[in-house]
Amino acid sequence: MSENSGDPESGDGRRKAREVLNDHLRLRQEGRLDEDLERNYREDVVMLTPSSTYVGIDGIRDCAALLYKAIEDASEYEYHATVCDERMALLEWSATGDDMAITDGVDSYLIEDGRICAQTVRYTVTFKDLSQARAVG
Repeated sequence: MSENSGDPESGDGRRKAREVLNDHLRLRQEGRLDEDLERNYREDVVMLTPSSTYVGIDGIRDCAALLYKAIEDASEYEYHATVCDERMALLEWSATGDDMAITDGVDSYLIEDGRICAQTVRYTVTFKDLSQARAVG
């Protein structure tokens, strides 16, 4: 097999897991969801969250809409750790804004043939005006 990693815009199977993850994260940071879905996800992708299972590109879009609603006022969105091997990747992330904070975001990915075929997502949204911690400060 060639060492050629393939064209990131083609979504072909020659891309390594790290390349797929980096492309996915960059496109999401740029707000290019549709391009990310087309380039980096398989049509039959499965996403697991603590509250639901999402299937296919439309499922990923629905799950992303929930996250975007939670972080719509976030002024800071950070990736803290990314770890990849040949097929698996892990992302730790956080988001903060004036009224909300997510400090425990974790996504995991199964990447095969240059596309994400399974993903898990877990995060907790804390609204600062509802938090006991804010009352103490």
